[in-house]
Amino acid sequence: MSDIIIGIDLGTTNSEVAILKDGRVTVIPDREGRKILPSFVGIGEHGDVLVGEPARNQYILYPERTVKSIKRHMGEDLRVDLAGQQFSPQEISAIILKRLKAIAEDYLGHSVHKAVITVPAYFSDAQRQATREAGEIAGLEVVRIINEPTAAALAYEAKTGTRKRILVYDLGGGTFDVSVVSIEDDVVEVLASHGNNRLGGDDFDARIVDHLVEHIKREHDFDITESRQIMARINRAAESAKRILSDQPFVRIDEEYLFEKEGTPIHLSLELSRYEYEQMIAGYIDETLEAVHIALRGANLTASDIDEILLVGGSTRTPVISERLFAEFRKEPHRNIDPDLCVAMGAAVQAGMIAGESVSAVLVDITPYTYGTSALGELNGELYPYVYVPIIRKNTPLPVSKTEAFYTSFDGQQEVDVRIYQGEDPDALNNIEIGEFRIKGLRNVPAGNTITVTLDLDLNGILHVSAREKETGLSKSITINNAIARFQEEEMGVAKARIDALFEKAIGTVATLGQSEVKEQQHTEVTARALVEKAERMLEKASEEDREDMIDLIEEIRDGLAKGDLQAVEAAMERLADILYYLET
Repeated sequence: MSDIIIGIDLGTTNSEVAILKDGRVTVIPDREGRKILPSFVGIGEHGDVLVGEPARNQYILYPERTVKSIKRHMGEDLRVDLAGQQFSPQEISAIILKRLKAIAEDYLGHSVHKAVITVPAYFSDAQRQATREAGEIAGLEVVRIINEPTAAALAYEAKTGTRKRILVYDLGGGTFDVSVVSIEDDVVEVLASHGNNRLGGDDFDARIVDHLVEHIKREHDFDITESRQIMARINRAAESAKRILSDQPFVRIDEEYLFEKEGTPIHLSLELSRYEYEQMIAGYIDETLEAVHIALRGANLTASDIDEILLVGGSTRTPVISERLFAEFRKEPHRNIDPDLCVAMGAAVQAGMIAGESVSAVLVDITPYTYGTSALGELNGELYPYVYVPIIRKNTPLPVSKTEAFYTSFDGQQEVDVRIYQGEDPDALNNIEIGEFRIKGLRNVPAGNTITVTLDLDLNGILHVSAREKETGLSKSITINNAIARFQEEEMGVAKARIDALFEKAIGTVATLGQSEVKEQQHTEVTARALVEKAERMLEKASEEDREDMIDLIEEIRDGLAKGDLQAVEAAMERLADILYYLET
């Protein structure tokens, strides 16, 4: 089936890809039989791209050429350094997605172009959009983004066919989510969610790392945090110790020849007990249980209303988590689905539904945040210009469209600023501003002119906002994808070409990555092509005079590229970009 849609769990620590075919979910293994791809990306000694286990192995020796846990930075406007080059979080994630796409294509024997990708339920609008952009850079049409706990519930429902209220406790490598889910009459409905995008197994590792660093400092009076290579080894040892402590009460941490001091080799040898480790992470577990109770309150339920507890994410293998949940609910958490694989399985179930496969479950998802705007009103007994007015409330089923009416505050007011926030605080300025726009040219009338604001949240958690003068229909609208780090069209083209070039390099089509001239030339070429594509799409909107100029400049760019005259290309690009700027404003 050539139009098959793959399901992807893009995780902080590990990622997986799965399909639903003929009613059966399969988590796809690579050629070595591994179903789990470590979410590590690296550049090898010869400039080849490394993804998964090879990158994870390289991290110990060459941490400066390797990136891990990039998911924690999705939606941020930053660049990470990889072998002397700067990459956005979307580009690093795209490399992982491209590898998963290749694994699926190798298994299926044909190309795939569409995917359902999961994100933490508590991912913001910006983080969701960054995930979508990563998929596009990787050459995938992201047909749906769904929440990880929702995916897990889908996998669970597909396996059991039960009708129950389930608490999905999802603790991965970098994020934590808890969702209260109702499964009844083939409908999977998320009643409430809560979580923390900065809490996961990586934090558990960090506590062990801190313990080891302090031990070495105390025993040898030496600070190892100055060495990236030593810290990479310590991080790997901490992660390994954490895994062992899931099954054993004690672990011996041994790292030989960690460093030299005054010509003497120093080794690390230390025993760590499960009790010590659980004391280290107790605060984090407390935080997850607080989130559990917030989610229960959001669903108007108590612990006794929960029928079953479903554990998701590799970090839930830590025994203290099951013990604490049992103490709270007096129910043993379920382990009948692999916590590392169930999210990818659920993504595949959702992908199968979209592709037309016969699946029993119907998904009803929710928004984990409240979205609204600000207005003049009363706060704490005083008139205040930034009172938060919720429009779409947390835990509302998706998709949803809500409209509220507002009124101009003074006579002759001819423009209004519409600011959109995400959060729960009654003071809008204490919430996260995710977008704003201005409507100009309102009627010159007394105060009280009605302006309606509509928020439309789609199934992928992307927010569409519009404001309209009620009497005239004068309106303005925006789509809030990512207010901080949104990719422009030409940047997307550059990113796609750049990531493609990295993979092509593995078969010898690109010269050394370290050469700045080659890098600059590639950047100019792909930017130019993206700009030309954009200009061609906008030809119809242009005046006759602008259209002629645009066609001439497009030809100049193409001629310059054919001749390798980058100076001419850049000059023509600058003039073309100016025309496009004025067409867009």
